[in-house]
This record gives sequence, structure tokens and C-alpha cells, in this order.
Amino acid sequence: MSIFLREYYGNARLTALQIVKDPTLFLAFGFGSGLAKKMPGTMGTLAAIPLYLALLQTNEWIYLSVTLISVCIGIWICGQAAKKLEVHDFGGIVWDEVAGFLITMTGVTYSWQSLLAGFLLFRLFDIVKPWPIKWLDKHVHGGFGIMLDDVVAGVFAGLIMHFWFDFPAN
Repeated sequence: MSIFLREYYGNARLTALQIVKDPTLFLAFGFGSGLAKKMPGTMGTLAAIPLYLALLQTNEWIYLSVTLISVCIGIWICGQAAKKLEVHDFGGIVWDEVAGFLITMTGVTYSWQSLLAGFLLFRLFDIVKPWPIKWLDKHVHGGFGIMLDDVVAGVFAGLIMHFWFDFPAN
């Protein structure tokens, strides 16, 4: 057994193979990154980086469209995954991290420093869950609830990114 994978996932006791073979679960698990035994949310955010870098090669409308679609379809994906796993907001469901990271980096000027800062800020807001993120995480349920706290974390991190990287010092 790999140190990186659990044996079974959720109350439905699905195997890693069952998860990667199911298109909805494969996406919900962030292209398989959520299968990590340790820090699946961080692994899901890392899995978002290649998507982010690919979207940088397009124009802002495509970036915004893909980000919006990832949020909207993520509500359904995360809701379906929770039903299949028989656990609300199972740790391996990391599509919300993928969407949240894309939100964080929306419109931010790219540099390796901004990429690192965006990653760290998003993870900080997602882990610490300051108000209202923690309240949303506890009180909003279903696929919408799974997505919402990460969307708000992405917005908070993104706002800091814009102040930090896109406003010149006087």
C-alpha cells in the first residue's frame, strides 16, 4: 500500500481505481490529486497550477469563462461526489480547491512570486477559514456548500493579490 493513498474512500468504501475510473469522481478528486493520504486540499491546489498556466496562454475572457464554468459545474461535481462517497465534503473532494485557486489568480499579473503567493494565500484562507468562510463551511450544505467556502477563500486571497502585486508603490 502506498503511503500516499488511502485504502478506501468515504463511507461507500470506494477504491482509488473506482474513483479514477468514474469521470465525476476523477474531476471531484482534482484529476486524482485528492487521492493523497496527506494534505489532499494542498495537492488539489497544486493540481490547479498546470490548468492555471495553460489558461495564461489564452485571453482574459477564456480564463474568466473557464473559471466561472469550473465554479458552476463544480457545484454539481462536488454534490455528486459527496453522494457517491456518502460523506459531505470528504477531504479528497478537491475540485473546490481547483476553482478557488483559479479565482485567486484571476487578473493577477503572472510571475513565479505571484504564483507562490497566490498558492500560499489561498491555502491560508482555506485552512484557517476566517469569518465568513468558517460560517459558510458549517452552515451551507450540498455541492453549493462544498464550493462556496473555497470560492470566498479565493476571492479574499485574490483581493490581497491585487493589492500586493498590481498596485505600484508610490
